[in-house]
Amino acid sequence: MRERSQLFDPRQVMQKDRFEVFHYRDPRPGYVEVHHHDFYEVYFLLGGKVAYWVDGRIIHMQPGDLLFINPMELHRPLPDPEEPVCERFVLWVNKEYLEGLSTAQLSLNACFDSNRPEHSHHVRPAAPERAVLSARFGELVKECYSKDLGSEISAEGAFLQLMVQLNRLAGRTEGSSEAEELSLLVQKAMQFIGENLGQPLSLENIAGSLFVSKYHLSHAFSAEVGVSVYRYLMLRRLLLARQLLSSGEPAGQVCRSCGFSDYTSFYRAFKSEYGISPKQFAISG
Repeated sequence: MRERSQLFDPRQVMQKDRFEVFHYRDPRPGYVEVHHHDFYEVYFLLGGKVAYWVDGRIIHMQPGDLLFINPMELHRPLPDPEEPVCERFVLWVNKEYLEGLSTAQLSLNACFDSNRPEHSHHVRPAAPERAVLSARFGELVKECYSKDLGSEISAEGAFLQLMVQLNRLAGRTEGSSEAEELSLLVQKAMQFIGENLGQPLSLENIAGSLFVSKYHLSHAFSAEVGVSVYRYLMLRRLLLARQLLSSGEPAGQVCRSCGFSDYTSFYRAFKSEYGISPKQFAISG
């Protein structure tokens, strides 16, 4: 097997149509901006310290912890700069592919379903289960990058075994409560943005609604979220646009529903973020 422990690849786009798995061991993990993607992500921390910002909560992880991230959830890792090494397995899974593998008895995407009452992004398995997970991830990496006869079929088998194990853990293991809420100011700013995406918004009127200066809000927001208020607002609007386009709403109406001043601005923002136009996305979806 070729060793797949490697420096972090900052790309956030899948290059395969089913799943991709990585084994990272970074001496100094790089900065990653708040982002989202179309696929499911599983993060299994093997060594080091890292926190994860997921939709407004900071989750503190320790070796052996699992993190489940849904498509379209804004998130970013927050590695500890004092930690010499951060080692982890990362699994990306195509949403439609995983749904197609589910059966009447088991939905393989249940571990990602935030609508389940017992759902948690963060799961801390017991020691024996961590050992099983590590072995299953290792086998998947081995088969995914092997040139041996039948490795593609073997990789799919390893993937299915891993997904069943992940769903078993998510279904019977209590989620960890080691999550840190953002400051009340930033929480309120995010809430205000979420409730007013279709309205004209600026740093000035968001700060005014919270009775603080725009400078204070800008500093606090960037420090806690990792991106500016404007960038966060743009990401939320584009996320909403994708959802509306996928539901069949015409692009012109989506532009207005998401608070863009004109279609040209909407088109440019969407094309810059995703590489295709809103209408092309609607057709491909």
